[in-house]
Amino acid sequence: MGPRIAGLAIALLMCFGVARGDTTKPVTTHKKVSATTSRRLATRSRTRHAASRSVAGSHKSTSAHSAVAVASARHGRRHARYYERFTASSFADDVTAGDVSAGEDPVVRAAAIEALGNMNGTVVAIDPSSGRILAMVNQKLALSAGAEPCSTIKVSVALAALKEGLVKADTPVNLGGHYSVDLTHALAKSINLYFEVLGRAMGFERVKYYANEFGLGELAGYNIPGEHLGVYPDKALPAASGGVGRMCSFGESISMTPLQLGALVSAIANGGTLYYLQHPTTQADVADFQPKVKRLLDIKDVIPQILPGMQGAVDFSNGTARSLRTNFVQFPVFGKTGTCSDNGTRFGWFVSYGDAPTGRIVTVVFLEGGRPTFGPKAAELTGEFYRAMYDHNYFQSKTDVTASVGRSVGADR
Repeated sequence: MGPRIAGLAIALLMCFGVARGDTTKPVTTHKKVSATTSRRLATRSRTRHAASRSVAGSHKSTSAHSAVAVASARHGRRHARYYERFTASSFADDVTAGDVSAGEDPVVRAAAIEALGNMNGTVVAIDPSSGRILAMVNQKLALSAGAEPCSTIKVSVALAALKEGLVKADTPVNLGGHYSVDLTHALAKSINLYFEVLGRAMGFERVKYYANEFGLGELAGYNIPGEHLGVYPDKALPAASGGVGRMCSFGESISMTPLQLGALVSAIANGGTLYYLQHPTTQADVADFQPKVKRLLDIKDVIPQILPGMQGAVDFSNGTARSLRTNFVQFPVFGKTGTCSDNGTRFGWFVSYGDAPTGRIVTVVFLEGGRPTFGPKAAELTGEFYRAMYDHNYFQSKTDVTASVGRSVGADR
């Protein structure tokens, strides 16, 4: 995209320059917004922003019957509060039943089981340099048809906007009034309105093009028995339901699997190679393992622009994944949370890659349940997962381990 077109796109973003209805054309075909329309959109944007800031990175309900209204009196006024009613349980007795684990890394699997505990969810750990699944706990859930991606869809949207030349990591985008935010902080704090603006500016066709290119809507694994396919719709949500903006902020109408999300973040971690994920089921499979490339993604040039926001989610004091640091601070972690709900079931996502001294590792934690289930909880469990592996010297090189054992033996003498 040339500088002139990129400048037009940014101008459109700065004035929230998209009509309320969705467009399926690329950004470059949008008409110039009149001053009157700009003022009206700015007013609407401020109203949306007030609501959006209160729920940035939080859940939404797609069930009109899952909320209970409670009126409270305060200074002679009545304020309506809405509490969502969840019917699903966040806990399970045995999430490992039926898992095939003979070809998995035993240290990684043990750490995943320890971190997940009795939470109803799945943990998928991937070597991003090859696409090998190191461990997959609760395989029935991991290989299911997936669920709404919630705010983790923002990773795909951010990459698309960067490739379209709409923004860079530090480009301020006006969200109404005097409030502007850049990509780094929008990712770190999971600001919904920001990604609605990007989605509407790109239009559904471009958003879908990139999502499909990044592996959504297709199987992520290579001959993995039982793997189901997620769904990326062929049409945008109706404007009355939020349109493409809602799809880009919450992933509404999209069904994504843990394997699809893990494959995409593996491509970010390795510089742009989208591998088929493979799950060895025997040690012979491990010995004969050969990586299989699905395609090369043209994202190497924009990866440095998305990483500050993914790291900020973990490291910023107001980042949505800061709970990870409660348990683990030994090396950088880049990630994205997601929380939303549907028909009484709450979803909690956290996808990350850890930049360990011995190589990078990608982890997807997906939880299903009730109120205890949400994105920051998935991030917390990821910290416990990394901690458990760290405590078992998983991230030490063989040379370091040998030296450590030698020092210990010498001290005993």
